[in-house]
Amino acid sequence: MELQVKHEEKGTLVSVSGRMDAVTAPEFEKELNGLIDEGNVNFVIDLAELDYISSSGLRSVLATAKKLKTKSGQIYLAALQAVVKEVFEISGFSTIIPIYESVEEALAAL
Repeated sequence: MELQVKHEEKGTLVSVSGRMDAVTAPEFEKELNGLIDEGNVNFVIDLAELDYISSSGLRSVLATAKKLKTKSGQIYLAALQAVVKEVFEISGFSTIIPIYESVEEALAAL
């Protein structure tokens, strides 16, 4: 898994590529926690290049969302591949975390 962070006008864009599983999910959570600790509270997570997400990955996304909620922050997901989107829908996470078709839509919604 690779993460790229870009600070936008309305928030922080984090692009995730590869696989988010039991091995890589803690890295995702650690990176986002570091950004939150620096004062970033509005995130768009670009998942266009994420090929796979496991339950560990889902837990990391949810833990990040909960931490942001305590800081009046937001996390939006964008550009999910069909297989990843299906995991979010089946797990019910799509009702908890807003999902947008494109990064541009998600950034505009922040």
